[in-house]
Amino acid sequence: MLSNLLIKNYALIKHLEMSPDPGLNIITGETGAGKSIMLGAIGLLLGNRADAKSLYDSSEKCVIEGTFNLAGYDLAPNFEDENLDFSDECIVRREISAAGKSRAFINDTPVNLETLRKIGMQLLDIHSQHDSILLGNNEFQLRVVDSYAENADLLKKYQSDFNAYREAVKASEELKNRAHQLRKEFDYDQFLFQELNNAGLKADEQEKLEQELTILENAVEIKERLQLAHAYLDNPENSVLDLLKNAVGSLTQASRLVNDYDVLRQRAQSALIELRDLAEEIDQVNGNVELDSARTEVVQERLDLIYSLLKKHQVPAVEQLLAIEEALQGKLSIVMNLDEDLAAAEKKVTQTMEKMLAGAKSLSDRRKKVTKAIEKLILDRLFELGIPNASLSIQIAETSPSPTGIDSVTFLFSGNKGIVPQELKLVASGGEFSRLMMVIKYILADKRKLPTIIFDEIDTGVSGEIAKKMGKMMQNMAHNHQIIAITHLHQIASSGDAHYFVYKDHSSDKTVSRIKKLTIDERVQEIAQMIGGHNPSEAVLHNAREMILRE
Repeated sequence: MLSNLLIKNYALIKHLEMSPDPGLNIITGETGAGKSIMLGAIGLLLGNRADAKSLYDSSEKCVIEGTFNLAGYDLAPNFEDENLDFSDECIVRREISAAGKSRAFINDTPVNLETLRKIGMQLLDIHSQHDSILLGNNEFQLRVVDSYAENADLLKKYQSDFNAYREAVKASEELKNRAHQLRKEFDYDQFLFQELNNAGLKADEQEKLEQELTILENAVEIKERLQLAHAYLDNPENSVLDLLKNAVGSLTQASRLVNDYDVLRQRAQSALIELRDLAEEIDQVNGNVELDSARTEVVQERLDLIYSLLKKHQVPAVEQLLAIEEALQGKLSIVMNLDEDLAAAEKKVTQTMEKMLAGAKSLSDRRKKVTKAIEKLILDRLFELGIPNASLSIQIAETSPSPTGIDSVTFLFSGNKGIVPQELKLVASGGEFSRLMMVIKYILADKRKLPTIIFDEIDTGVSGEIAKKMGKMMQNMAHNHQIIAITHLHQIASSGDAHYFVYKDHSSDKTVSRIKKLTIDERVQEIAQMIGGHNPSEAVLHNAREMILRE
């Protein structure tokens, strides 16, 4: 339950703080005094959008903080689902900076608005005076049935199965589309792959072939140059090797005279050995260079094929052609296995659909099982609230699977004798909507472990004895829930365990909204004024006191 509420710098509220009673709390005040502003601030704790324009003082930040006592409500799993620490005392805080930036905290842990909404809906239920219109909405009617049947866990499981089915259908459709495209491309892809595969490409062959072709095309000149180089080195008549031999001999003679010259001899000897090897290698290379026109033609044809494939696939090197060949092979392999993959995808669609429909059937059975009980409870309570001839029929029709199951729920209602029940939105009056919503909140209250329920003028369109009975219903609800009721009716206001009065304070330069908890005497005065105006008579004051004491 809400044990403390703090609102700072919001709309007409400069600073407001209240500690509601655990039972039935009544809030009254003149229209425009700030009651709806309070609800707007509380809505921020539930994740509603923030606006910097709503700040009382645009130079300071706005703070709304709610302290909740959650002992006995078994809400720890909800916090664990959001990776939040749980304790019996929970502090929810929302801040809006002067620049309009919003931040939210749960037990001092920063959270996003989605998390704030998920936790907030477990702490508070706000029913505004306009929400009664929702009762005519079929989706809301379905939620009423689910809440009474306590279908939350079953619905959560079904929704998981429904999402799995949708994912399976999506995957199957994507595979079918891909299969269609792949099959359209199969013949061409197979041709391209066969062409590359038949080419038998190797990663480094282009460079080697280009080098070989250069040698073959210039073989005559290359052999001439190599022969001349060899002749310079090892010509029997006058060669570099003969001259170097003579140099080695001379240095040998000199080193015998001076030992230090032996280093020069060694170097000359090494050069002689190296040049002999060089001469032999040149001669060997020269022997390998052939004048082979047939080989030239083969190499040229091979390079023409490679160049053609490079141009066709618009890539610069053979390595990319090999990568394309591998990718084509992968695509062809997929096509070869498509029938098997499509069958597996269809099987998964069937399996997930069967599981989803089984869950939907269980959900539907639970809904149908409780409709008569809901009808009876609502009609019994409506009788108490002055609609003795009401008739109600909850119709459940089968529909296509949706996130809520395979059921469409429609409340057919008539508030008058002899009138055929029709859809609520077509026949119910404002006062009937208010009483119906009150009854539904009443019968669902014990189905949800909800700490706090706020009613914002749910009594619209009712008065007199009916209003008194609505107040009694709120009292009964307050045995297991904290109730906060904003009302303009003295019959309901007199039912409260605590009474708060909202008013405007014009004493400073800027009007502010304030709230105060009324004493018994102040409650008598307020309720008397609600009955008889600003100057109530003694009889009215006496009547107001009796109403409070009697309640």
